[in-house]
Amino acid sequence: MATDNAQDIRERAFAFGCAVARLALSLAPVPGVRCIVDQLLKSGTGVGANLEEAKAGSSRREFVRLVEISLREARESLYWLRICEALKLGSTDSVRELKGEADQLVRILTAIVVNTKRRMVIGAISAFFILNSAILLS
Repeated sequence: MATDNAQDIRERAFAFGCAVARLALSLAPVPGVRCIVDQLLKSGTGVGANLEEAKAGSSRREFVRLVEISLREARESLYWLRICEALKLGSTDSVRELKGEADQLVRILTAIVVNTKRRMVIGAISAFFILNSAILLS
């Protein structure tokens, strides 16, 4: 069963994807700008999509792999938002808010990956010691 924190990050990623989509819809479909908007839209909505896939991961390893993909998408979104800010695409306040949220998502997802990998290593070491002890006692 998912914890409240796991639900929170998925909800935040969903809200982020919706906000990115609203920004994308507000921008004029000008050649050149359209490419930036499309990239931002793909990466911004990819954060939440990959977290939803991670929720259904069949193993911790698969979970980590999918969260890492979400992390890369969040970082890419941050990059495209920086481009939008530099080119003054969209509302300055909206872009600044989205940049802040993208940065927070990067930090949260990084912590999830690092902590999950740490637990995987600790679990593997514990299993090794238990197996080793069982062999020595037999």
